[in-house]
Amino acid sequence: MDTPDTSISFGELGLAPGVEQAVKDLGYESPTAIQGQCIPHLLAGRDLLGQAQTGTGKTAAFALPLLSRIDPSLKQPQVLVLAPTRELALQVAEAFQQYATHLRGFNVLPIYGGQGYGLQLSHLKRNPQVIVGTPGRVMDHIRRGTLSMDGIRTLVLDEADEMLNMGFAEDIDWIFDQAPEKRQVALFSATMPPVIRKVAQERLVDPIEVRIASNSETVDTIDQHHCIVTRFHKLDILTRILELEPFDGMLIFVRTKNATTELSDKLKAHGFAAEPLNGDMNQEMRERTVERLKQGQLDILVATDVAARGLDVDRISHVVNYDIPTDPAAYVHRIGRTGRAGRSGRAILLVEPRERGLLKAIERTIRRSVPPMDPPSAEALSESRIDRFIADVRKTMSDQDLDFFYRLLSRIGQEQEIEMIDVAASLAYLYQRERPLDVKEDLPRPQRRDWSDERSRRGEGRNHSREGRPPRSERGPARRDNENLVSYRIEVGHQHGATPREIVGAIANESGLEGRFIGRINIQNDHSIVDLPDGMPREVFSHLKRVFVCGQALRISAAGATNEDSPARRSWEPRQDSGASRFKAGPGQGKPKTFRQSGNVRRQAEGAGPRKSFGSKDSKGFRGDHGPGGRKPRD
Repeated sequence: MDTPDTSISFGELGLAPGVEQAVKDLGYESPTAIQGQCIPHLLAGRDLLGQAQTGTGKTAAFALPLLSRIDPSLKQPQVLVLAPTRELALQVAEAFQQYATHLRGFNVLPIYGGQGYGLQLSHLKRNPQVIVGTPGRVMDHIRRGTLSMDGIRTLVLDEADEMLNMGFAEDIDWIFDQAPEKRQVALFSATMPPVIRKVAQERLVDPIEVRIASNSETVDTIDQHHCIVTRFHKLDILTRILELEPFDGMLIFVRTKNATTELSDKLKAHGFAAEPLNGDMNQEMRERTVERLKQGQLDILVATDVAARGLDVDRISHVVNYDIPTDPAAYVHRIGRTGRAGRSGRAILLVEPRERGLLKAIERTIRRSVPPMDPPSAEALSESRIDRFIADVRKTMSDQDLDFFYRLLSRIGQEQEIEMIDVAASLAYLYQRERPLDVKEDLPRPQRRDWSDERSRRGEGRNHSREGRPPRSERGPARRDNENLVSYRIEVGHQHGATPREIVGAIANESGLEGRFIGRINIQNDHSIVDLPDGMPREVFSHLKRVFVCGQALRISAAGATNEDSPARRSWEPRQDSGASRFKAGPGQGKPKTFRQSGNVRRQAEGAGPRKSFGSKDSKGFRGDHGPGGRKPRD
């Protein structure tokens, strides 16, 4: 939020009395920077080009002066506001309605795709003074003759950069051509790329330019942090954050529409009140979902960037970037959904090890660092769950009639000769079976890898080493330091531009396996052979099949196996072992286990002895536990 201009008050800006009274009723004391600079020029009828980030109060910056210039007695559209999304159109229309509380005879109408024409046509017949709409639906009504542009005095483009990014450039040009030649134009944009400058030069007349610069390019009241996490632990980290963070309402951003449904389903399975918000939902369903969040019937929305555009809900105290945005500007828009109108907010960014470059790009854009945060610890999670358990017990004691249960427990104690402390312990155990109070293990923290050292060890540079050795992909089979390596085939090779660096990076980042445990890499024309440690969890194997390298899916399979849907050594038998497995057990699954093959029995019968255990106590390796589609974590 930009700093309010405390040197002036709304009463000094020259607003219409009814509009000024509405501002007082809403509790606004001083205009923000953009409001203080824009309102006088718009009141004077000047064209205006405004640049400000989301959450700076720019809706009031144009709504208040335009309402002050409207003639409520004139029953025809006088102001047209174009917005990129339905959500933003509804938000702007709602703001106009709030500010016009004391204007008799005033009407505002939002029109957008996804809503039936019948309802919009009936409202258009009432000749609202302000129309707020998305470009496509506005064009439809103009062509149908149901929206007259003859009385339009002011045309506003809100979030113009987003509208142009969404492909509305030609629509906006067409709408401009239908508007009266003499009209006021106000263009607001978070960024000012050349295409916006071009629109301003062509469509605005002698415009006043207002730019609200912020040292951080984002809302100062938002507490921002990032957490480095492997893909396999993302859901675990998120659910721990949701348990430990005291939030009111939360908005979680993902990249795709499918991911909104998948993640919200997983959160609901963990007991959280979550719903998706995406472009595949019809407008009625989207509006109902947002209203449920506003009313406290939902706590979490899982959304895409477009679906959450213009979303303004007071309850949103936290924004979580589950998937880091590839466009740094999108990060600013995302976290702007919290910390609005001077309220505090918190933003948490989950970053996979391979995405550190995107984090740096975001930090350069906002011109400040996003400090790291540690994943919630097992100890903190246990303490939080124990505190809630105690609170539930105390609340039940004070709120419920427990006479029947006192009699029941007394009967159990007498008939079964069981001490009450034992009964209580058993009931407490049953209470927490799905969500253990005693969380055993911390989730692993990904470590930075020095790939230059790794490439040097493997001889993977583009040029030959000083000794003149060729790259690994052209060398013969490497010596196996650990005989428990298994050869896998991946469907990416020289013709795809693959190098050992890309292959090692993809496998290490996506599985959590440290690069030093990856053995021989033999790159052929259309495929490669990679040696990986024995005992790969099936969930890791399934995930690696879908990982892409150089635009090609790995489609990993056991080298020489007939069943490509299974790892090479499929008959795993988990057993306790003093050594730590490189494939570590998931949270709450007890001591690390190693995996041996049923073939060990045959080896012993043949006198060959059992296969060596997978790892030693000081070995490190696969950090991933059960990922998507795997066994549900116990904590």
